[in-house]
Amino acid sequence: MAEEDGVRIEGAIKDKLVRTKEGWAREGRLLTGQAGDPERDRLPPGQRLVRDFPVLDLGVHPAVPAEAAKLRLDGLVAAPATLDWTELQAMPRQQFRNDIHCVTQWSRYDNDWDGVPVSALIERVRPKDEARFVSLESHDGYTTNLAMDDFDRPENVLAFAWNGAPLEHQHGGPMRLVVPHLYLWKSAKWLRRIEFLAADRPGFWEVRGYHNRGNPWNEERYG
Repeated sequence: MAEEDGVRIEGAIKDKLVRTKEGWAREGRLLTGQAGDPERDRLPPGQRLVRDFPVLDLGVHPAVPAEAAKLRLDGLVAAPATLDWTELQAMPRQQFRNDIHCVTQWSRYDNDWDGVPVSALIERVRPKDEARFVSLESHDGYTTNLAMDDFDRPENVLAFAWNGAPLEHQHGGPMRLVVPHLYLWKSAKWLRRIEFLAADRPGFWEVRGYHNRGNPWNEERYG
């Protein structure tokens, strides 16, 4: 167990799990070859509906108490900031309801989130014109990437609560990003940093064979 800035880090990366998922990418596992239409189809191709909220992670479990929770926003922005929990709670809040879709083939309907809309974070730091991508970094060492067009959408939220209760640790509490129009690996748990970039920077799964964008209706599981 390690501790950094008040955050306890337990566990280690599940190397066997990572190798298995790299194999899925090479084999094209779960691909149906179909395409869906989000205007017509609520369930993307190849997905199955679940009622629970499955827990998936790399095996590293950060314990982030509220007094240690911070979000760093930097890179190509006019006003870089590191916001602590009190400052984040004071930002504009909004409720969102959406469906989520995991690349491991499960989907869950009607999730109620409460948190800060991504648009408010963007307004706070004012990205420069050359910022075209963001890199997300989590306390467990996880990273993923988004184009600005996918990051700056009205349904995206920095979530503190799910279905009326504070976001549980196993689901990324105290805060995670939720990007519901892409596969859930793009919605980084235990978020600690958002860096605005001119050039794309593929993250943990993207460099291991997963698709760079991850649109469920186009079945962009692997790249």
